[in-house]
Amino acid sequence: MNGVHDLGGMHGLGPIVREENEPVFHAEWERRAFAITMAAGFLGEWNIDMSRHSRELMPPAEYLATSYYEHWLWGLEHLLVEKGLLTKEEIEARVAELRKGAVR
Repeated sequence: MNGVHDLGGMHGLGPIVREENEPVFHAEWERRAFAITMAAGFLGEWNIDMSRHSRELMPPAEYLATSYYEHWLWGLEHLLVEKGLLTKEEIEARVAELRKGAVR
């Protein structure tokens, strides 16, 4: 494999900077993204390898411009749509509601 998701530690890209005492989650939304991805896995529609592969399908420019848990959300959305559990429109409508602060 030699995709954009395999760049970590690659020669010429500089060192991997590790945050001292780095928390698992930097924000509450990251904790929720992880939890919902794990919970959705119990639907039995995909396995851990498929979950990782779905994150690796993110377009390279988008992958480089987003954070670790944004990759997880992107992959989850991809799987939910691919498996027919949600539509893109349903996801977009929910995101719009959350952005308006109408629903918590």
